[in-house]
Amino acid sequence: MGGTRAWPELLVLLGSAWLWVGSAQPTPPGPTRPAGPQLRFRLAGYPRKHNEGRVEVFYNDEWGTVCDDDFTLGNAHVLCRHLGFVAATGWAHSAKYGKGVGRIWLDNVNCAGNEKDIRDCKHRGWGNSDCSHEEDAGVVCKDERIPGFKDSNVIETEQSHVEEVRLRPVVSGGRRQQLPVTEGIVEVRYRDSWAQICDQGWDSHNSRVVCGMMGFPAEKKVNRNFYKLASKSQPKQKRREDVGPKKRLFTERQQLNYRLHSVSCTGTEVHLSMCSFEFYRGNSSAACGSGMPAVVSCVPGPLFSTGSAHKKKQRQQQQQQGQPRIRLKGGARVGEGRVEVLRSSEWGTVCDDRWNLQSASVVCRELGFGSAKEALTGARMGQGTGPIHLNEVQCRGTEKSLWNCPFRNITQEDCKHTEDAAVRCNVPYMGYENLIRLSGGRSRFEGRVEVAVGAGDGDQPRWGLVCGEGWGTLEAMVACRQLGLGFANHGLQETWYWDASNVTEMVMSGVKCAGHEMSLSHCQHHGASLSCRNTGTRFAAGVICSETASDLLLHAPLVQETAYIEDRPLHMLYCAAEENCLASSARLANWPYGHRRLLRFSSQIHNRGRADFRPKAGRHSWVWHECHRHYHSMDIFTHYDILTPNGTKVAEGHKASFCLEDTECEEDVAKRYECANFGEQGITVGCWDLYRHDIDCQWIDITDVKPGNYILQVVINPNFEVAESDFTNNAMKCNCKYDGHRIWVHSCHIGDALSEEANKRFEQYPGQLNNQIS
Repeated sequence: MGGTRAWPELLVLLGSAWLWVGSAQPTPPGPTRPAGPQLRFRLAGYPRKHNEGRVEVFYNDEWGTVCDDDFTLGNAHVLCRHLGFVAATGWAHSAKYGKGVGRIWLDNVNCAGNEKDIRDCKHRGWGNSDCSHEEDAGVVCKDERIPGFKDSNVIETEQSHVEEVRLRPVVSGGRRQQLPVTEGIVEVRYRDSWAQICDQGWDSHNSRVVCGMMGFPAEKKVNRNFYKLASKSQPKQKRREDVGPKKRLFTERQQLNYRLHSVSCTGTEVHLSMCSFEFYRGNSSAACGSGMPAVVSCVPGPLFSTGSAHKKKQRQQQQQQGQPRIRLKGGARVGEGRVEVLRSSEWGTVCDDRWNLQSASVVCRELGFGSAKEALTGARMGQGTGPIHLNEVQCRGTEKSLWNCPFRNITQEDCKHTEDAAVRCNVPYMGYENLIRLSGGRSRFEGRVEVAVGAGDGDQPRWGLVCGEGWGTLEAMVACRQLGLGFANHGLQETWYWDASNVTEMVMSGVKCAGHEMSLSHCQHHGASLSCRNTGTRFAAGVICSETASDLLLHAPLVQETAYIEDRPLHMLYCAAEENCLASSARLANWPYGHRRLLRFSSQIHNRGRADFRPKAGRHSWVWHECHRHYHSMDIFTHYDILTPNGTKVAEGHKASFCLEDTECEEDVAKRYECANFGEQGITVGCWDLYRHDIDCQWIDITDVKPGNYILQVVINPNFEVAESDFTNNAMKCNCKYDGHRIWVHSCHIGDALSEEANKRFEQYPGQLNNQIS
């Protein structure tokens, strides 16, 4: 038992039994439904019996799954008849039979139970789903066949499918295996143990597929002679004496158990079960006579490189290549997000027409991850902004970059941002989730944060609490990511109401994260020198996590279109002065005589995320604002600033306090929030909050600003009070030229919309020579 725990088990849930079945009862010709493509169905997953499993459907030349949303026994009856059984006895939710791969073809299926074909049932449309493979539906069919139904969906006594694969390390530098595991023997799950693959005929294409599944972008050549020694049986007592301290072979006596041979991949497959292979039948002890277990060695991407020499080499490569031309946005976990590409110095999205696992895998490998787990369509990772650069991308899977794949240039009629493509990539197993846990919460998504420290070679980890001082949304984002629970909803500095654990010692303090880290240990913190004023357990940090989050951004063109200067008399500004919307020098003015010079503009703030934006403060703490005649739910919602080109503030708008409501929404989206009558406040997904240029405080007081060239900057949610899926798009910047009488505002853009080179040009803007804006 001790030997088997010396390495972490790296599991990859794979595709399913390649056992195809046809439709049970051909639909008779009739006017009820036009003839569509022939559907095929199969049961997959492990462990299962022959009459149960994850439902997979072959549609549009691709296998996919069915989501469990609104799933009923009626759905199961129809699907079981497709599979050749007379009826269903039950169904399973939440990927009971394992997570599938590829498309999720059906969602919100609603069958009465007597339909002849699944296409006669109501559903959201083929490929239109908001699910993940964690919601794959399964069925349990009555073990009675439809008379005359011919079926190959039989699980033989010998296993005839591949569900899980792992990479078992053979070399270790100590009792604790270093992660990620990049080299080892390839093993497949066989019943309740693991079996090897015979390497006769094994080539680099096979290795590429395995490395991709394990989260690595590429494979490298491996020293087979080294592993021939490792695979031989040797006495246990020689295990430690015969090898040096830096590298030790796990050469305990182990009976090899071969199950697969003649594996042949093209290298573009996203999992091993898509390759051709054969199983050994019966007693396989004498199998693979002249061969040995298949071994692969993988090249980790930049995020997962461990050696300093390796990291230095990758840094040099990145410097030579310049800024990457592809990125992922809006994902909760590492290796997932909306695909964005850089073209003509501007970031844009990819349309999901023909988007598939091959194209998604090219993206994943280009970014330093493995092959794709899912190719997501329908803006599943939120809608992007700006241009849609690519459409109908058709990669073979061998390309080094998405830009090497055939694609069609976009036209305005082709796509909308509701069709933005996204990916979920295979990433290496790092074990970070084993070093953090939550306690005391009402659900698994919330609780007091506990972290493991001191887990050295062979030592048991010591669990402790995190000091709540300075703990906020960015730190909570990292904790939720490390836990695998999505985005942060709240970061809490006091957790007395979750006092349910016997862990009482503070072991981490001063945590300060940027928000993108994979683990709290990667953030700045005090280390062993703890410094926490309040060490009581009630002051321990806590989180509430969520699978979805909002994403706010300002409509930059509207700022540019509506900006103008107004000289407003002081007698009309008493209310604004009470709201602290004027520069500090206004206090010294000769009220009510004179005026203030105001730069006014409209502000339209969109929620393009996947959850409503709700204020952090409860209704009991909202503040009534007499001037605006409504309650403000956020004390600091935006910062309006005029900056010099070197970043020095010369004027502040003080437009901090806001009431949040849905002013307008996209088609088919209903308004949910309004400020009037002490209503609920927030911004719904697909809606925007408009602050017109002609309302009080929608300005920057530039009375004391001298003529010159400046940058107008607006930052939404500047203190990260409310969690969002992406904070990099919260700032908007414009160039502006002020001559003392007039102002020209142009080149307004969201902070992360341009290339690094274009941003440098923007910051070095020399000013306009005239009022013609090219």
